[in-house]
This record gives sequence, structure tokens and C-alpha cells, in this order.
Amino acid sequence: MTTSLRDELLTVPTARLGVHVADNGVTVAVLASHATQVELCLVDPTPTGWAERRVALEGPVLGVWRAHVPGVQPGQRYGFRVDGPWDPRAGLRYNPAKLLVDPYARGIEGDLEYGAEAFGYLTDATGAGDPYGPRSPHDSLGHVPLSVVVGPGFTPRTADRPRVPWSDTVLYEAHVRGLTMNLPDVPAELRGTYAGVAHPATIAHLRALGVTTIELLPVHASTNEHHLVDKGLTNYWGYNTIGFFAPEPRYAMASSRAAGAGAVLDEVKGMVQLLHEAGIEVVLDVVYNHTCEGGTGGPQVSWRGLDPTVYYRHDGGSPAQFADVTGCGNTLDFRRTPVVRMALDSLRFWASEVGVDGFRFDLAVTLGRGHDGYTADHPFLVALQTDPVLSELKLIAEPWDVGPGGWQTGRFPAPFAEWNDRFRNAVRSFWLTDAAEASRGRATHGVRELATRLSGSADLFGYGDPPGLRGPAASINFVTAHDGFTMADLTAYDHKHNEANGEDGRDGSNDNRSWNHGYEGHADAEVVGSEIAALRRRSHRNLLATLLLSAGTPMITAGDETGRSQHGNNNAYCQDNALSYLDWDLDADARNLLATTSYLLTQRRALSALRAERFFHGRPHPGGAEDELDLAWFTIAGTPFSDADWHDTSHRAIQMLRRSDGPEDPAVLLAVNGALDALEVTPAAGLRWELLWDSTWEHPDERFAAGDDAPATMEPLSVRLYASVPG
Repeated sequence: MTTSLRDELLTVPTARLGVHVADNGVTVAVLASHATQVELCLVDPTPTGWAERRVALEGPVLGVWRAHVPGVQPGQRYGFRVDGPWDPRAGLRYNPAKLLVDPYARGIEGDLEYGAEAFGYLTDATGAGDPYGPRSPHDSLGHVPLSVVVGPGFTPRTADRPRVPWSDTVLYEAHVRGLTMNLPDVPAELRGTYAGVAHPATIAHLRALGVTTIELLPVHASTNEHHLVDKGLTNYWGYNTIGFFAPEPRYAMASSRAAGAGAVLDEVKGMVQLLHEAGIEVVLDVVYNHTCEGGTGGPQVSWRGLDPTVYYRHDGGSPAQFADVTGCGNTLDFRRTPVVRMALDSLRFWASEVGVDGFRFDLAVTLGRGHDGYTADHPFLVALQTDPVLSELKLIAEPWDVGPGGWQTGRFPAPFAEWNDRFRNAVRSFWLTDAAEASRGRATHGVRELATRLSGSADLFGYGDPPGLRGPAASINFVTAHDGFTMADLTAYDHKHNEANGEDGRDGSNDNRSWNHGYEGHADAEVVGSEIAALRRRSHRNLLATLLLSAGTPMITAGDETGRSQHGNNNAYCQDNALSYLDWDLDADARNLLATTSYLLTQRRALSALRAERFFHGRPHPGGAEDELDLAWFTIAGTPFSDADWHDTSHRAIQMLRRSDGPEDPAVLLAVNGALDALEVTPAAGLRWELLWDSTWEHPDERFAAGDDAPATMEPLSVRLYASVPG
């Protein structure tokens, strides 16, 4: 085979990259287009360290080095050693002393140690060195993670995908570990694992809550940053990828880890299959914008040692430096075909072989950056739109990065949905910061922005050809996410409290739009006062109701349904402890909040007008009477909202009437009182209304105690949901 390998490479130039079991051994293909020599290193443990057998690869042809190596079995640990120019001023950093992780590895094990061995350039005993100085002679074997050969394993049945329509989708953002670490009905050995996510107790909670789709924080293999290791902390969230094809082994059961990388991957596949059988979709948060190798002076563990000027975006200067539009030190260069290919290959692997239902793209603007900035016609985005597998999945963009022109909310192409930060800001501002300002006698912003978000954010997502093509479901509505305050903390803290992160409070956003209601922090009602405690609970319900009853796709952050707190930490990325884990020991207030969340989602499912598939136009819905508008706005007194009302920033009360396309379906009315005074409410005329929910209720069962006649007085800072009834 060796003698004809070059001919084979020439006839099949797009070799399947990575190491794959085939023909009583493995096929090997790796991109290293500027290298002069590439070796596959087969690594085995010995009583005193590691034994290594090296196999030279043939190439390069179109930048790819390749071989067939007989006798290699699943479970074999390996890496690459790559030689070539050491010219860091030009961006080339080849160093055969460094054992490199395969970018296409299906299994990765071991930790990254930040000693002199991990860096391509020479460092002293303190770790200081010149990234443009001489290359390091220190062998990194034993100090860096190892790739692992993984066999095919089993493949979940993609025919079992629930395929929930976007209009019915309710997302639930969760961390594999944090979701079940404290869940008592999950066996101890399954807590904090992939298997724990799919345990019947976890599934029962998700189904009872009413979510359709779980969005998991990164499960790609990752490492800890140098500064966290120095502080004794870990990257809990996992946004520091070392492998785009390998699952993070820390989240697997101990028995799976002991059985090897193949068993870890099978546990992930099993999780997906069991969730599908329960009717729950799985979306993965994926981080293709940067890697764990840090900035120009970072460690050399994979891409930096294979083909740094191809994989990484550089600033174009001399000496060459990594460009950074991610805030993480490096940026994968999506102007380069191999980078686009790697991301697409990874996505197809997780979709086809693991069976997931979609992806949330971290800092997605980076993935659409060409030579002149972001473009919706970027080849990567076009590929996602046209790929026969990927285009059928849920694709969600985080529509910003930290580079020039980095805010692009509303500018991704169909079929993308996008995180809507304008929704987050509007809802927080209306219910929290504006309410706080009003309590101090200061000016507020009125209802215009909130109304736009309640009705589906057509100003952001309504553009296209034809206009309105994407519909309101393209707006992923959220009030909280993994980064930032929890919903309970939004109501209890005016300021972040990130001391546990070891950065003297410099980390985390300062734009929190929160309100402590007069007392900083959580405490017993006897301490904060029963009135403050009750008002906080109402504010929490107001936030939830606005999230779950607005047009668009709601995303709940795990724990917000029970009032989880991070004690004011708004950047808990490095807190792998009880601060980040869900607390399942629920008191009466938490149980009430859980019942409220489940009830609101029940109403969302029951009332089609709450699940808009198209944007509203303020015109009669199809087949309806002339006065049956699909969207109408009224004052709290029931009169049509006027232009003057829209421009009066002191006006903080409004009613929104929505109808679905079904002529027999009930209309819904959302009444919002953001004022600090009780107001007399007159539901919109022409229909008979039933009060379904009031945010003053601690538990939704208070609906039955209220009886058929809703009180005319609407309490300050409250929301009501009505549905029309015949007659």
C-alpha cells in the first residue's frame, strides 16, 4: 500500500481526516501543509512512564499527510509529531518535541500541564519566555492530553428525532454536570454525567416543566486555562475546546471512563437516544470560534503545531501575532477552507453519528467573517443552509463577537435562529431598572421597546426576501443565560459579586439591569422584609411571564424555574461546585415558582395565539372579520393606544391582543402594569375574557380562588393573561 500511496492521495485528494479503524488497522490523515515531516506516535503506558512507536506519514498532497497502519486497535492512544520551519515571526512554529492532539480525534484523555514542556518556545523555570525566541527542546509527552482511537460503536436512530416545530419549541439551557449533581432521585454514580441527563428523574422534570429541547453547554473535550490552574480553579462551562469531535470525558460515568474513550462516546449517544425516546430534542452549544491554545504565546498542543497559519487568523503584521475577535486569545480563520471543512465535518459527526438535533454557535459572527468582516453569504453559513443533513436541524447563532462590527443580531440567514439580546435588555430594563428608577422619582423608557419584543422583534428578524420569511420563532427570547445573573439574582443584587473567581471583581458584565428592591443579596424574609421578599417573587414571575408569553422561541436557563441563586456571581464559568449546581431541595417558594413556570408553559401549548408562526401586521387574520386584527394595542383602560401614548415615556401600562390564524382559536390578551400604582383595568372591548393568570398569584391555583370575575384593580408591577371565551 505504501508504494501506491501517493497515487491514491492524488486521486482522492480530500482524504478523510483523522484516525479511523479500517482494514485490520487504521487509516491516518492529518493536515500540516507547511510541514516537512509528520509522524504518527502510538503511545502506551509503562511502569515508569510512556512507550512510543513512531510511524512516518506520506505526503503532503494538498497539505495532507496520510498512511495506513496495520495492527492498531480501538483504545490505542496516539498523537502527532510534526517538523518544519521554526519561524515564529512569520507565524510558523513547528516543533517535533511537542506531541500534538489530532484535531479529528473521537476520544481525548489526560490533562494539559502548563510547564515548560507544553510550550513550543523556550521558557525558564518560572514559565517566562519569548514566543519569538528559540524553540523548546522539552518533550511534551506525559504533559499534554492524548488522542484515542475510537471504533464505530453504536449510532442512535436519527429516525427517532422528535423534530419539534420551531413554533412549539421551548429551550432549556443546562450544564451536563450542574443539572443532576444534586438531583436526589438520580443514583450517585450517575449524577453530573451524560447518563444522568437521560435518567428518568431528569426526564420527568423536563417533561413536567414543559420544555421540548435541552440545550447543553459545551460537551466537546476542553482544558483549563493557565490562569485558572494557577488559582486552583477549573473551566466549568467548557468554552475552551481541545477537540471538536471528542466528548468531554469528565462528564461520563466512572465506569465509562474506565472502559475507555469509546465507552464515553457511547454514553453520549445513549443519552441522546433516551432523550429522543422521551420526545426531547438535544441541541449542543459548540465553540468553533477559538481553541484552548490561547494567544500568540500560548501552549502548543494541536493546531498551533500542525498548521498555525492555516488554522488561526493572524493580524497581518510582523512579527506575526494571532488576531483575536473572540476575547480568548486566538481566532480560528474561517476564511480558510480547511477550517470551514473541520467545522462542517464536526457538525456532521455529531448530527449523524451521535444523533443530536441542532447546534447553538458560540460567537457565531466569527464563523461568518471574511476578508472584509461579517457577511451572511459566508461559505460556512451557505454550507449550513444547503447541507442535506445540517440544514434540517435547529441552528442557533449567538450573533456577536468582540471584533469590529461584532454585533449582528437579526442578520443571520434562514434557517438560523438567533439569541435576541435586545429582548433580554428590554425585559430587564422594563421590569427592573426602570421600575427602580421610577421608585426614585426618575424618568423611565415607557413601553415601546417592550412592546416590540412582546410581539416578536420584527424590527430585527423581519427583514429578508420576502420580508418576514424567518418569522418570530427566529428570535430566541431569553432573560438569562449561563453567563450573567440568574433570574433570582436579578431581583436581589444591584451589583455583581464575583470575588470567588479570583479576579478582584474585574470579570463579568457591569451591564446587568438588575434591581435588588432595596436590599443587596438574598436573606430570610425576616432580614430583607416580607414586602421586599414578596415583591422580588412577583418580579421573578413578571420576568418569567414576559419570557414565556412573548412571540418568539423562549429559552429558560436551568434553575430559573425554581429560583436558583449564584449569590450574585454573574460569571460563574470557573465555579465547579454548589454555586453552579442546581439545588433540588425546594422550599415552598421554589415549588410555587416551579408550578407557575409549568402552568405558563401549559398555557403556551394550549393557546395557539401564543405560538406565532408569522409576524403580526395589525390587520385582520386570514378568514377573520374586518375588526379581528391579528395584533392590537390598548391602554390599560381599554382604549386604543395612540401615537402620543407610544411616545410618552412615563406610560408604563399596556394591553396586547393577539390572534392566531385559526378562526375558532381563542384570542389572548396580555395586560402589563409596569407602574408603581394600582390601575383600573378594562380588558379590550368586543370580546368576553377569562382571566387565566395574574403574576400577583404565588401559585397558579389561586386562579380557582379568584372565581370567574377578575378584579378590576390591577396591582402595581404585575402581568395578567386573559383568553377569549365564546359568548
